[in-house]
Amino acid sequence: MKKILLTLLLAAPFLSGGAAIRLPEVFGTGMVLQQQSSVPIWGWTEPGNKVTLSTSWNKKSYTATASADGGWRVQVTTPKAGGPYTIRITGSDILELQDVLVGEVWFCSGQSNMEMAMAGFPRQAIAGSQAFIESSANPQIRLFRVARAAQVTPQDTFSGKWQAATPASVKPFSAVGYLFARLLQEKLKVPVGIIASAYGGTPIEAWMPAHNLKDFATVKLPSTTNPPAKLKNQPTVLYNAMIHPAVGYGIRGFLWYQGEANARNPHMYADLMASMVKGWRAQWNNNSLPFYFVQIAPFNRKDSTNASTRVREAQLKALDLIPHSGMAVTLDAGEENNIHPSDKSTVAQRLYQLALANTYGFKDVAWSGPVFRSLQVKGDTAHLRFEHTGSGLTDKGKGLTQFEIAGADKVFYPAQAIITPYGVAVWGPEVKSPVAVRYAFKDWVTGDLYNKDGLPASSFRTDNW
Repeated sequence: MKKILLTLLLAAPFLSGGAAIRLPEVFGTGMVLQQQSSVPIWGWTEPGNKVTLSTSWNKKSYTATASADGGWRVQVTTPKAGGPYTIRITGSDILELQDVLVGEVWFCSGQSNMEMAMAGFPRQAIAGSQAFIESSANPQIRLFRVARAAQVTPQDTFSGKWQAATPASVKPFSAVGYLFARLLQEKLKVPVGIIASAYGGTPIEAWMPAHNLKDFATVKLPSTTNPPAKLKNQPTVLYNAMIHPAVGYGIRGFLWYQGEANARNPHMYADLMASMVKGWRAQWNNNSLPFYFVQIAPFNRKDSTNASTRVREAQLKALDLIPHSGMAVTLDAGEENNIHPSDKSTVAQRLYQLALANTYGFKDVAWSGPVFRSLQVKGDTAHLRFEHTGSGLTDKGKGLTQFEIAGADKVFYPAQAIITPYGVAVWGPEVKSPVAVRYAFKDWVTGDLYNKDGLPASSFRTDNW
Protein backbone atom coordinates (compact mmCIF):
# COMPACT_ATOMS: atom_id res chain seq x y z
CA MET A 1 0.00 0.00 0.00
CA LYS A 2 1.25 3.42 -0.84
CA LYS A 3 2.91 5.27 2.04
CA ILE A 4 1.47 8.66 2.82
CA LEU A 5 3.90 11.06 4.43
CA LEU A 6 2.49 13.02 7.33
CA THR A 7 3.76 16.32 6.02
CA LEU A 8 1.58 15.88 2.93
CA LEU A 9 -1.40 14.56 4.86
CA LEU A 10 -1.57 17.50 7.24
CA ALA A 11 -1.50 19.96 4.38
CA ALA A 12 -5.08 18.82 3.62
CA PRO A 13 -8.05 20.45 5.36
CA PHE A 14 -8.88 19.05 8.80
CA LEU A 15 -12.15 17.11 8.60
CA SER A 16 -14.19 15.39 11.30
CA GLY A 17 -15.35 12.51 9.11
CA GLY A 18 -13.94 10.21 6.49
CA ALA A 19 -11.83 7.09 6.74
CA ALA A 20 -8.35 8.58 6.46
CA ILE A 21 -6.14 8.53 9.55
CA ARG A 22 -5.50 12.05 10.81
CA LEU A 23 -3.13 13.35 13.49
CA PRO A 24 -2.73 16.64 15.33
CA GLU A 25 0.07 18.64 13.76
CA VAL A 26 2.23 18.28 16.86
CA PHE A 27 2.84 14.70 15.66
CA GLY A 28 4.91 14.74 12.51
CA THR A 29 8.06 13.83 10.67
CA GLY A 30 11.06 15.30 12.47
CA MET A 31 9.46 15.42 15.91
CA VAL A 32 11.09 14.66 19.26
CA LEU A 33 9.48 12.32 21.78
CA GLN A 34 10.32 12.44 25.48
CA GLN A 35 12.81 9.72 26.32
CA GLN A 36 12.26 6.81 28.73
CA SER A 37 8.57 7.55 29.12
CA SER A 38 5.12 6.29 28.28
CA VAL A 39 3.95 8.94 25.83
CA PRO A 40 0.54 9.18 24.15
CA ILE A 41 0.04 9.37 20.42
CA TRP A 42 -3.49 10.08 19.23
CA GLY A 43 -5.55 10.94 16.21
CA TRP A 44 -8.82 10.32 14.35
CA THR A 45 -10.28 7.98 11.78
CA GLU A 46 -13.65 6.42 10.98
CA PRO A 47 -15.49 5.36 14.19
CA GLY A 48 -14.92 1.69 14.92
CA ASN A 49 -11.80 1.43 12.74
CA LYS A 50 -8.82 -0.39 14.20
CA VAL A 51 -5.51 1.50 14.17
CA THR A 52 -2.11 -0.14 14.67
CA LEU A 53 0.99 1.89 15.49
CA SER A 54 4.48 0.37 15.16
CA THR A 55 7.74 1.89 16.49
CA SER A 56 11.05 1.07 14.87
CA TRP A 57 13.17 1.38 18.04
CA ASN A 58 11.66 -1.72 19.66
CA LYS A 59 9.62 -3.29 16.83
CA LYS A 60 6.54 -3.16 19.07
CA SER A 61 2.99 -2.63 17.88
CA TYR A 62 0.16 -0.86 19.69
CA THR A 63 -3.50 -1.18 18.70
CA ALA A 64 -6.54 0.99 19.36
CA THR A 65 -10.12 1.13 18.10
CA ALA A 66 -11.59 4.49 17.18
CA SER A 67 -14.40 5.64 19.46
CA ALA A 68 -17.78 6.97 18.40
CA ASP A 69 -16.28 10.39 17.61
CA GLY A 70 -13.44 8.80 15.63
CA GLY A 71 -10.77 9.42 18.25
CA TRP A 72 -8.09 6.89 19.06
CA ARG A 73 -5.10 6.96 21.40
CA VAL A 74 -2.19 4.68 22.30
CA GLN A 75 0.54 4.87 24.94
CA VAL A 76 3.99 4.29 23.47
CA THR A 77 7.06 3.32 25.48
CA THR A 78 10.13 5.33 24.48
CA PRO A 79 13.77 4.26 24.88
CA LYS A 80 16.82 6.23 25.94
CA ALA A 81 17.65 9.21 23.78
CA GLY A 82 18.52 8.38 20.19
CA GLY A 83 17.26 8.11 16.66
CA PRO A 84 16.30 8.79 13.99
CA TYR A 85 13.44 6.34 14.13
CA THR A 86 10.25 5.66 12.18
CA ILE A 87 6.67 5.33 13.41
CA ARG A 88 4.15 3.61 11.14
CA ILE A 89 0.41 4.00 11.72
CA THR A 90 -1.79 1.52 9.86
CA GLY A 91 -5.57 1.50 9.49
CA SER A 92 -7.68 2.38 6.52
CA ASP A 93 -4.48 3.81 5.09
CA ILE A 94 -0.87 4.11 6.21
CA LEU A 95 1.00 7.05 7.72
CA GLU A 96 4.74 6.97 8.23
CA LEU A 97 6.44 9.47 10.51
CA GLN A 98 10.11 9.61 9.65
CA ASP A 99 13.23 11.11 11.24
CA VAL A 100 11.73 10.84 14.74
CA LEU A 101 14.16 11.53 17.57
CA VAL A 102 13.88 10.57 21.22
CA GLY A 103 15.29 12.98 23.79
CA GLU A 104 14.23 15.91 25.97
CA VAL A 105 11.13 17.99 25.19
CA TRP A 106 10.20 21.34 26.75
CA PHE A 107 7.04 23.40 26.24
CA CYS A 108 7.60 27.19 26.15
CA SER A 109 4.79 29.70 26.48
CA GLY A 110 4.00 33.29 27.41
CA GLN A 111 3.74 36.69 25.78
CA SER A 112 6.08 38.82 23.68
CA ASN A 113 9.34 38.25 25.55
CA MET A 114 8.91 34.51 25.01
CA GLU A 115 7.65 34.99 21.47
CA MET A 116 10.49 37.39 20.54
CA ALA A 117 12.36 35.68 17.73
CA MET A 118 16.11 35.30 17.29
CA ALA A 119 15.71 37.82 14.46
CA GLY A 120 14.29 40.30 17.00
CA PHE A 121 11.41 42.71 16.60
CA PRO A 122 11.39 45.82 14.37
CA ARG A 123 13.95 48.21 15.86
CA GLN A 124 14.49 45.78 18.77
CA ALA A 125 17.38 43.35 18.41
CA ILE A 126 18.50 40.24 20.24
CA ALA A 127 22.04 40.66 21.59
CA GLY A 128 24.45 38.38 19.72
CA SER A 129 21.72 37.07 17.43
CA GLN A 130 23.73 37.04 14.24
CA ALA A 131 26.44 34.80 15.67
CA PHE A 132 23.86 32.48 17.24
CA ILE A 133 21.89 32.19 14.00
CA GLU A 134 24.98 31.60 11.84
CA SER A 135 26.12 28.74 14.11
CA SER A 136 22.68 27.23 14.69
CA ALA A 137 22.70 24.24 12.33
CA ASN A 138 22.16 21.20 14.56
CA PRO A 139 19.93 18.24 13.61
CA GLN A 140 19.82 17.26 17.29
CA ILE A 141 17.70 20.35 18.07
CA ARG A 142 14.13 20.33 16.76
CA LEU A 143 11.78 23.32 16.89
CA PHE A 144 7.99 23.55 16.70
CA ARG A 145 6.49 27.05 16.55
CA VAL A 146 2.75 27.19 17.20
CA ALA A 147 0.98 29.73 14.99
CA ARG A 148 -0.91 32.51 16.74
CA ALA A 149 -4.60 31.69 17.24
CA ALA A 150 -7.47 32.33 19.62
CA GLN A 151 -10.69 30.33 20.06
CA VAL A 152 -13.60 30.40 22.51
CA THR A 153 -13.75 26.58 22.68
CA PRO A 154 -10.94 23.99 23.02
CA GLN A 155 -9.43 22.93 19.71
CA ASP A 156 -8.00 19.59 18.59
CA THR A 157 -5.08 20.87 16.53
CA PHE A 158 -3.06 23.97 15.73
CA SER A 159 -0.76 25.09 12.93
CA GLY A 160 2.96 24.40 13.02
CA LYS A 161 5.58 21.87 12.02
CA TRP A 162 8.73 20.31 13.42
CA GLN A 163 11.98 21.62 11.95
CA ALA A 164 15.61 20.84 12.62
CA ALA A 165 17.63 23.81 13.84
CA THR A 166 19.11 25.71 10.90
CA PRO A 167 19.66 29.43 10.36
CA ALA A 168 16.36 29.54 8.46
CA SER A 169 14.30 27.82 11.18
CA VAL A 170 16.02 29.48 14.14
CA LYS A 171 15.66 33.04 12.86
CA PRO A 172 11.84 33.25 13.42
CA PHE A 173 11.86 31.04 16.52
CA SER A 174 11.65 32.11 20.18
CA ALA A 175 15.08 33.36 21.22
CA VAL A 176 14.61 32.18 24.81
CA GLY A 177 13.38 28.77 23.65
CA TYR A 178 16.14 28.24 21.12
CA LEU A 179 18.97 29.45 23.39
CA PHE A 180 17.69 27.18 26.19
CA ALA A 181 17.65 24.23 23.77
CA ARG A 182 21.13 25.05 22.55
CA LEU A 183 22.55 25.05 26.08
CA LEU A 184 20.71 21.88 27.06
CA GLN A 185 21.66 19.92 23.97
CA GLU A 186 25.32 20.87 24.33
CA LYS A 187 25.31 19.75 27.97
CA LEU A 188 23.26 16.55 27.78
CA LYS A 189 24.37 15.42 24.30
CA VAL A 190 20.86 14.19 23.47
CA PRO A 191 18.19 15.42 21.06
CA VAL A 192 16.19 18.38 22.38
CA GLY A 193 12.75 19.40 21.18
CA ILE A 194 11.18 22.79 21.93
CA ILE A 195 7.51 23.58 21.39
CA ALA A 196 7.04 27.37 21.47
CA SER A 197 3.47 28.58 21.94
CA ALA A 198 3.52 32.32 22.69
CA TYR A 199 1.51 35.41 21.75
CA GLY A 200 2.64 38.98 22.43
CA GLY A 201 0.62 41.40 24.52
CA THR A 202 -1.56 38.78 26.18
CA PRO A 203 -2.60 38.35 29.85
CA ILE A 204 -2.26 35.17 31.84
CA GLU A 205 -6.05 34.69 31.91
CA ALA A 206 -6.00 33.98 28.17
CA TRP A 207 -3.66 31.01 28.74
CA MET A 208 -5.74 29.33 31.45
CA PRO A 209 -8.22 26.44 31.13
CA ALA A 210 -11.79 27.61 31.70
CA HIS A 211 -12.16 25.34 34.73
CA ASN A 212 -9.30 27.10 36.50
CA LEU A 213 -10.87 30.52 36.06
CA LYS A 214 -14.05 29.65 37.99
CA ASP A 215 -12.46 30.69 41.29
CA PHE A 216 -11.88 34.25 40.04
CA ALA A 217 -15.19 36.08 40.23
CA THR A 218 -14.02 39.12 38.25
CA VAL A 219 -12.92 37.03 35.27
CA LYS A 220 -15.66 36.55 32.71
CA LEU A 221 -15.37 34.00 29.92
CA PRO A 222 -16.18 35.16 26.40
CA SER A 223 -19.48 34.15 24.85
CA THR A 224 -19.29 31.11 22.59
CA THR A 225 -22.25 32.33 20.55
CA ASN A 226 -21.31 36.01 20.23
CA PRO A 227 -17.56 36.30 20.89
CA PRO A 228 -15.87 39.72 20.86
CA ALA A 229 -14.09 40.80 17.68
CA LYS A 230 -10.75 41.25 19.45
CA LEU A 231 -10.31 37.82 20.94
CA LYS A 232 -6.65 37.33 21.88
CA ASN A 233 -6.88 38.96 25.34
CA GLN A 234 -10.08 37.20 26.37
CA PRO A 235 -9.90 34.59 29.14
CA THR A 236 -9.06 31.00 28.09
CA VAL A 237 -8.95 31.68 24.32
CA LEU A 238 -5.20 31.06 23.92
CA TYR A 239 -5.33 27.96 26.06
CA ASN A 240 -8.10 26.66 23.80
CA ALA A 241 -6.22 27.35 20.56
CA MET A 242 -2.52 27.13 21.42
CA ILE A 243 -2.21 24.81 24.46
CA HIS A 244 -5.12 22.36 24.40
CA PRO A 245 -4.15 20.75 21.07
CA ALA A 246 -0.87 19.61 22.64
CA VAL A 247 -2.27 18.49 26.00
CA GLY A 248 -0.70 15.17 26.89
CA TYR A 249 2.20 15.37 24.45
CA GLY A 250 5.21 13.90 26.22
CA ILE A 251 7.30 16.72 27.73
CA ARG A 252 9.89 17.13 30.45
CA GLY A 253 8.48 20.45 31.66
CA PHE A 254 7.27 24.00 31.02
CA LEU A 255 9.09 27.30 30.51
CA TRP A 256 7.00 30.47 31.01
CA TYR A 257 7.80 34.14 30.33
CA GLN A 258 4.80 36.45 30.80
CA GLY A 259 3.49 39.10 33.15
CA GLU A 260 3.81 42.53 31.58
CA ALA A 261 0.20 42.41 30.36
CA ASN A 262 -1.01 41.81 33.93
CA ALA A 263 0.32 45.09 35.30
CA ARG A 264 -3.35 46.14 35.51
CA ASN A 265 -4.14 43.48 38.15
CA PRO A 266 -0.88 42.45 39.89
CA HIS A 267 -2.78 41.69 43.11
CA MET A 268 -4.32 38.65 41.36
CA TYR A 269 -1.29 37.44 39.47
CA ALA A 270 0.25 35.01 41.96
CA ASP A 271 -3.03 33.16 42.44
CA LEU A 272 -3.75 33.19 38.71
CA MET A 273 -0.36 31.70 37.89
CA ALA A 274 -0.64 29.03 40.59
CA SER A 275 -4.08 28.10 39.24
CA MET A 276 -2.84 28.02 35.64
CA VAL A 277 0.02 25.69 36.51
CA LYS A 278 -2.31 23.45 38.49
CA GLY A 279 -4.63 23.35 35.48
CA TRP A 280 -1.91 22.59 32.95
CA ARG A 281 -0.48 19.83 35.13
CA ALA A 282 -3.94 18.32 35.59
CA GLN A 283 -4.45 18.33 31.82
CA TRP A 284 -1.12 16.54 31.39
CA ASN A 285 -2.02 14.21 34.28
CA ASN A 286 1.27 14.96 36.02
CA ASN A 287 1.21 17.15 39.12
CA SER A 288 5.00 17.35 39.34
CA LEU A 289 5.87 18.58 35.83
CA PRO A 290 8.60 21.22 36.32
CA PHE A 291 7.47 24.81 35.78
CA TYR A 292 10.33 27.30 35.39
CA PHE A 293 9.42 30.91 34.76
CA VAL A 294 11.07 34.26 34.14
CA GLN A 295 10.46 37.17 36.47
CA ILE A 296 9.75 40.18 34.26
CA ALA A 297 12.65 42.59 33.83
CA PRO A 298 12.65 46.17 35.15
CA PHE A 299 11.24 48.73 32.74
CA ASN A 300 10.35 52.39 33.11
CA ARG A 301 6.57 52.53 32.73
CA LYS A 302 6.69 56.30 33.29
CA ASP A 303 3.88 56.27 35.85
CA SER A 304 3.67 56.24 39.64
CA THR A 305 1.81 52.97 40.15
CA ASN A 306 4.82 50.66 40.46
CA ALA A 307 2.65 48.13 38.63
CA SER A 308 5.53 46.20 37.07
CA THR A 309 7.24 46.05 40.46
CA ARG A 310 4.12 44.51 41.92
CA VAL A 311 4.00 41.92 39.14
CA ARG A 312 7.57 40.96 40.06
CA GLU A 313 6.47 40.75 43.68
CA ALA A 314 3.54 38.53 42.69
CA GLN A 315 5.87 36.27 40.73
CA LEU A 316 8.11 35.97 43.78
CA LYS A 317 5.05 35.00 45.83
CA ALA A 318 4.03 32.46 43.19
CA LEU A 319 7.38 30.74 43.64
CA ASP A 320 6.18 29.63 47.08
CA LEU A 321 2.68 28.74 45.84
CA ILE A 322 3.75 26.45 42.99
CA PRO A 323 5.58 23.21 43.88
CA HIS A 324 8.31 21.98 41.53
CA SER A 325 8.85 25.52 40.22
CA GLY A 326 11.76 27.90 39.82
CA MET A 327 12.15 31.56 38.91
CA ALA A 328 14.82 33.14 36.73
CA VAL A 329 15.44 36.63 38.12
CA THR A 330 16.32 39.29 35.54
CA LEU A 331 16.71 42.32 37.81
CA ASP A 332 20.10 42.97 36.24
CA ALA A 333 19.05 42.33 32.64
CA GLY A 334 16.41 44.95 31.88
CA GLU A 335 16.49 48.07 29.73
CA GLU A 336 14.99 51.33 30.98
CA ASN A 337 13.12 52.22 27.81
CA ASN A 338 12.61 48.78 26.27
CA ILE A 339 9.99 46.34 27.52
CA HIS A 340 11.69 43.71 25.31
CA PRO A 341 15.28 43.65 26.63
CA SER A 342 17.82 42.38 24.13
CA ASP A 343 19.69 40.10 26.54
CA LYS A 344 17.87 36.83 26.09
CA SER A 345 21.06 34.81 26.65
CA THR A 346 21.00 35.60 30.37
CA VAL A 347 17.33 34.60 30.55
CA ALA A 348 17.98 31.28 28.80
CA GLN A 349 21.08 30.62 30.91
CA ARG A 350 19.16 31.02 34.16
CA LEU A 351 16.30 28.82 32.99
CA TYR A 352 18.89 26.25 31.92
CA GLN A 353 20.53 26.33 35.35
CA LEU A 354 17.14 25.78 36.99
CA ALA A 355 16.57 22.75 34.79
CA LEU A 356 20.05 21.30 35.25
CA ALA A 357 19.89 21.51 39.04
CA ASN A 358 16.26 20.66 39.72
CA THR A 359 15.24 18.41 36.83
CA TYR A 360 18.45 16.74 35.71
CA GLY A 361 20.12 16.45 39.12
CA PHE A 362 23.40 18.28 38.55
CA LYS A 363 24.59 18.95 42.09
CA ASP A 364 27.22 21.57 41.29
CA VAL A 365 24.90 23.99 39.45
CA ALA A 366 23.68 27.17 41.17
CA TRP A 367 20.04 27.86 40.35
CA SER A 368 18.73 30.61 42.63
CA GLY A 369 19.83 34.03 43.73
CA PRO A 370 19.39 35.21 47.34
CA VAL A 371 15.78 35.06 48.57
CA PHE A 372 14.72 37.27 51.49
CA ARG A 373 13.39 35.34 54.46
CA SER A 374 13.47 37.43 57.68
CA LEU A 375 14.03 40.89 59.21
CA GLN A 376 15.27 41.68 62.70
CA VAL A 377 15.65 45.21 64.04
CA LYS A 378 18.42 46.08 66.49
CA GLY A 379 18.47 49.73 67.45
CA ASP A 380 18.54 51.85 64.30
CA THR A 381 19.57 48.99 62.01
CA ALA A 382 17.50 46.41 60.17
CA HIS A 383 19.18 43.05 59.69
CA LEU A 384 18.01 40.95 56.74
CA ARG A 385 18.58 37.24 56.30
CA PHE A 386 18.39 35.30 53.05
CA GLU A 387 18.18 31.80 51.67
CA HIS A 388 20.19 30.61 48.65
CA THR A 389 23.23 32.65 49.54
CA GLY A 390 25.60 29.95 48.26
CA SER A 391 29.12 30.73 49.40
CA GLY A 392 28.07 34.24 50.39
CA LEU A 393 26.50 37.49 49.26
CA THR A 394 28.21 40.05 47.06
CA ASP A 395 27.63 43.46 45.54
CA LYS A 396 30.32 42.76 42.94
CA GLY A 397 32.39 45.57 44.43
CA LYS A 398 29.92 48.29 43.46
CA GLY A 399 28.12 48.80 46.76
CA LEU A 400 24.45 48.30 47.60
CA THR A 401 22.46 51.30 46.35
CA GLN A 402 18.89 50.02 46.00
CA PHE A 403 17.75 49.64 49.61
CA GLU A 404 15.17 51.90 51.24
CA ILE A 405 14.08 52.03 54.88
CA ALA A 406 11.00 53.31 56.72
CA GLY A 407 9.75 53.80 60.24
CA ALA A 408 6.24 53.68 61.63
CA ASP A 409 5.28 56.73 59.53
CA LYS A 410 5.58 54.52 56.41
CA VAL A 411 7.83 57.04 54.65
CA PHE A 412 10.72 55.40 52.81
CA TYR A 413 14.16 56.96 52.51
CA PRO A 414 17.26 55.85 50.60
CA ALA A 415 19.29 53.69 52.95
CA GLN A 416 22.84 52.66 53.59
CA ALA A 417 23.42 48.92 53.31
CA ILE A 418 26.35 46.57 53.75
CA ILE A 419 26.82 42.83 53.50
CA THR A 420 27.45 41.11 56.83
CA PRO A 421 28.37 37.52 57.70
CA TYR A 422 24.65 36.90 58.30
CA GLY A 423 22.99 38.84 55.49
CA VAL A 424 22.54 42.55 54.88
CA ALA A 425 22.45 45.40 57.43
CA VAL A 426 20.34 48.43 56.45
CA TRP A 427 20.07 51.83 58.14
CA GLY A 428 19.50 55.51 57.39
CA PRO A 429 19.89 58.80 59.29
CA GLU A 430 16.22 59.74 58.78
CA VAL A 431 14.90 56.55 60.41
CA LYS A 432 15.85 55.98 64.06
CA SER A 433 13.46 53.07 64.61
CA PRO A 434 13.17 50.99 61.44
CA VAL A 435 9.98 49.08 60.70
CA ALA A 436 10.30 48.08 57.03
CA VAL A 437 12.85 47.68 54.25
CA ARG A 438 12.47 47.58 50.48
CA TYR A 439 15.02 46.46 47.92
CA ALA A 440 14.91 47.55 44.27
CA PHE A 441 11.18 48.10 44.63
CA LYS A 442 10.76 50.29 41.55
CA ASP A 443 9.63 49.73 37.99
CA TRP A 444 13.02 50.74 36.64
CA VAL A 445 16.05 49.64 38.62
CA THR A 446 19.26 47.66 38.18
CA GLY A 447 19.80 45.15 40.95
CA ASP A 448 23.12 45.00 42.77
CA LEU A 449 22.69 42.20 45.34
CA TYR A 450 23.91 38.76 44.23
CA ASN A 451 25.23 35.56 45.69
CA LYS A 452 28.79 34.64 44.78
CA ASP A 453 27.48 32.25 42.14
CA GLY A 454 26.49 35.37 40.19
CA LEU A 455 22.72 35.05 40.54
CA PRO A 456 20.76 38.18 41.54
CA ALA A 457 18.21 38.68 44.29
CA SER A 458 14.68 39.59 43.34
CA SER A 459 13.22 42.94 44.31
CA PHE A 460 11.27 42.59 47.56
CA ARG A 461 9.70 44.44 50.46
CA THR A 462 9.13 43.50 54.08
CA ASP A 463 5.95 45.58 54.42
CA ASN A 464 2.51 45.22 52.84
CA TRP A 465 1.73 48.94 52.53
